[in-house]
Amino acid sequence: MRRPKADIAYWIWCTAAALAVGACAWFAVSRFTLAHPELLWLGALLPLAAALQAWRERRSAGLTRLSTLSAHLGKRGSWKALVKAMPLALGIAGTGMLIIALARPQSHDTREDVHQEGIDIVIAMDISGSMLAKDLKPDRLEAAKRTGIRFIDARPNDRIGLVVYEGEAFTQCPLTTDHATLKQLMADARSGLIEGGTAVGMGLATAVNRMRESEATSKVVVLLTDGVNNTGSVQPIDAAHIAEALGVRVYTIGVGTRGKALSPVARYPNGQYKFEYVDVDLDEPTMQEIAKHTGGKYFRATDEKRLREIYEEIDQLERTRIEVEQFTSRKEEFHPFALLGASLLFAGFLIDRSVLRGIA
Repeated sequence: MRRPKADIAYWIWCTAAALAVGACAWFAVSRFTLAHPELLWLGALLPLAAALQAWRERRSAGLTRLSTLSAHLGKRGSWKALVKAMPLALGIAGTGMLIIALARPQSHDTREDVHQEGIDIVIAMDISGSMLAKDLKPDRLEAAKRTGIRFIDARPNDRIGLVVYEGEAFTQCPLTTDHATLKQLMADARSGLIEGGTAVGMGLATAVNRMRESEATSKVVVLLTDGVNNTGSVQPIDAAHIAEALGVRVYTIGVGTRGKALSPVARYPNGQYKFEYVDVDLDEPTMQEIAKHTGGKYFRATDEKRLREIYEEIDQLERTRIEVEQFTSRKEEFHPFALLGASLLFAGFLIDRSVLRGIA
């Protein structure tokens, strides 16, 4: 007594069908989102159904006695055994595809709408000769430019402008989102370009004037100086009142060590500066009053580390509000699985009702 060739064919076809269904299920799970993933557990019933059907087929056919190898395992017998096993395998595969379809694979499209509450910022930077003092390295001006560029890099979503001033003030860069150009213009700023002196009021007034047409939710000026207002047609407090009227908040920064600093006191004919230790003269009360009038804050930077910390604090105080609204649309992807499953079941039905009857 030997096991019929049909038994082996059944298990070969059923194993192939189970592997195909498993591969398709893995594809569906990894590629799509399933609306009803719990239905995939129905696939566990397929091996039981296959075993039951194979048992019924074997019982109806009975055991086959083989007198010789050629009597049963010839080419014709093997071919017939393979064909007879196909309807069951196709039924398993087709049912598995329909189970995957019932789990409803879905693809999804995600779109985000970003709503940004913009902030306009103008940095008003003192570039007078005293900003060449050596208490910050290599001098106050270079340290202020480095930290200012870091501040710009930290705020990619805001419009930022630059005003520089000595005895007069002018706009080095209007409000812009082109931060590469802005940083280059800040790096190029140097002392001695315009009339000497320190016109703090003019620097603030020019910066505030750049905000006149701004429609930003928040308008900010960062006013940086190392001295005392000693020239210009606008007094610092008058400029602060204008800023207050226009809703511009002013953060003031006083730069310089406490005590004496190695500072330029004269200029040689060849353009080089003569340096001596002189008292640091910074009008802190006026800077504090400007900040108080406009709702800002006054800071003192005695070294570059403190100056970086000040800019970081201003960055935190004036954060850009960004709201992200997400929209997701889903698309049903079960149709190919349902079509494939129905096709496999129909193919199995045709083979069972036509081909197998012809070779029975």
